[in-house]
Amino acid sequence: MIKTLVIDDDFRVARIHAASVERIDGFVCTGQAHTAAEARELIERDEPDLLILDIYLPDEDGLSLLRSLAARSQPPPDCIFITAARDLASVRAAIGLGAIYYLVKPFGFQQLREQLESYRRWRSQVSATGSIDEADQATVDALYNLRRAPAAERSGRTRLPPTMAKILDVVTASSEPCAASVIAAELGISRPTAQRYLTELERRGLLELELEYGATGRPIHRYARPVPGDLH
Repeated sequence: MIKTLVIDDDFRVARIHAASVERIDGFVCTGQAHTAAEARELIERDEPDLLILDIYLPDEDGLSLLRSLAARSQPPPDCIFITAARDLASVRAAIGLGAIYYLVKPFGFQQLREQLESYRRWRSQVSATGSIDEADQATVDALYNLRRAPAAERSGRTRLPPTMAKILDVVTASSEPCAASVIAAELGISRPTAQRYLTELERRGLLELELEYGATGRPIHRYARPVPGDLH
């Protein structure tokens, strides 16, 4: 199993990422960190193979964290950035630090699945060729290509509008029903937009609506995927 540590300052987003990791064969989430300091403690304790890392952390940015890990005597974990940072300076810095991939929010579960599965194949092939003293160019090219999600996998994405598909992916990955506010925070969209898409997904039968009543008596709308076998 590929031990994976999720690092994100938003507790809800971290839980969603952790649940997504757990759904993918060959991966296990060893923990969730919400600060760079907490991440260092968990890295030291659990020795994860892979970091799912946000750039925006309250005590230190993710790039600085990864840079400090690379300066240690032992090899650092591999890293996939998942972040809202879109500036090219951050992207170039991540690439320069050896990040496996840079996934910009908002994104869908399928995109994360593709990258993690490509990474899993790459690790497997690297292990299989580890006994070779020298690699020819064909072997090097094959290893690099395995780090890219193949087009055949991308072609299987659902034929929903892009934002709607991403919302469906977030709900699917979550271990508990999601409210519009959770979706909005995860994907960086407004709450009314998230609610509109959730309502449409529920109308299409792709999500189920659950009402949760609080002290005020006004119900909170939460959405979940139907139980397998209920879809037609």
